[in-house]
Amino acid sequence: MAGIEHITVEADEAGMRLDRWFKIHYPGLGFGALQKLLRSGQVRVDGGRVKTDARVQPGQVVRIPPMEVDAKKTGPMSSHDLKHGDDHELLSRMLLHEDEKVFVLNKPAGLAVQGGSGLNRHIDQMLEAWTSKKGEKPRLVHRLDRDTSGVLVVARTRGAAQKLTAAFRERDTKKIYWSLVKGVPRKHEDKISTWLTKDQTDEGDRMRVCKHGEEGADHAVTYYRVIDTAAQNLAWLEMEPYTGRTHQLRVHALHIGHPIIGDPKYFIDDHNWDFPGGIQKRLHLHARYIDLPHPSGGRLKVTAPLSPHMVQSWNLLGFDQRDGDRDTE
Repeated sequence: MAGIEHITVEADEAGMRLDRWFKIHYPGLGFGALQKLLRSGQVRVDGGRVKTDARVQPGQVVRIPPMEVDAKKTGPMSSHDLKHGDDHELLSRMLLHEDEKVFVLNKPAGLAVQGGSGLNRHIDQMLEAWTSKKGEKPRLVHRLDRDTSGVLVVARTRGAAQKLTAAFRERDTKKIYWSLVKGVPRKHEDKISTWLTKDQTDEGDRMRVCKHGEEGADHAVTYYRVIDTAAQNLAWLEMEPYTGRTHQLRVHALHIGHPIIGDPKYFIDDHNWDFPGGIQKRLHLHARYIDLPHPSGGRLKVTAPLSPHMVQSWNLLGFDQRDGDRDTE
């Protein structure tokens, strides 16, 4: 048992509920135990008493009293973590929400959801570590691209998987992504509607916009709005896919002439455009929020903190993450 600690809230934890913050930092601390610590004033934020639904902000200091549970390892996952870390520990660090039916993870950029050639670790394989006492392994119910970070929903039971899969298929879900794109769209809010098909290339599968009726063509619809801009060089977009086609948001961003920064497949180099200094050349696409029917009834709504490389970019550009969450409170 450690003594009293004071932990500073990180930039990528802005707006997070205090109970969720504790779930991430102290997964072994139950909700009831946390409430007791708050009621007695043993846990404080910036010296003041708070409730479980208080939202923390970067720079605030959380007072942690001596507890029987250990803090889990925090901070961004390194490539060494993903290659050599323990699956159970890594999954626990990703955990945003947990109940008897559902896990919700914050998938880090660079970690594949499913296996493929040359992949030593992926979420589907890692979930073996969370197989239940009944021998039931958690099931994937949707996907994220390897380089996309953010909200990933996992079913804990076969029945939950059936209901969640149906919700995605019937589009009874709301998914919001944040992206950073080159330039600023002329229309600050619009609908993108195209047909997409898949081409096989030496660099792997690549999606492209095609004509209706072309072989393999699927209809794809995305809604977007501009949240903020950095002069006319970059724009922060909220993107909401109505359909769920492969690479849909990445192809649609390219289609309107504003590819996503750091996209290795769809960002076409323009020698007349300088990549902004201080911004990492990694895909700036993050599954920020999901709202979907819970298998046990009601709605499940979860927000995922930005990945470290996007936090760095947002800070560099002076973007306030609270500006993008007005519709997800």
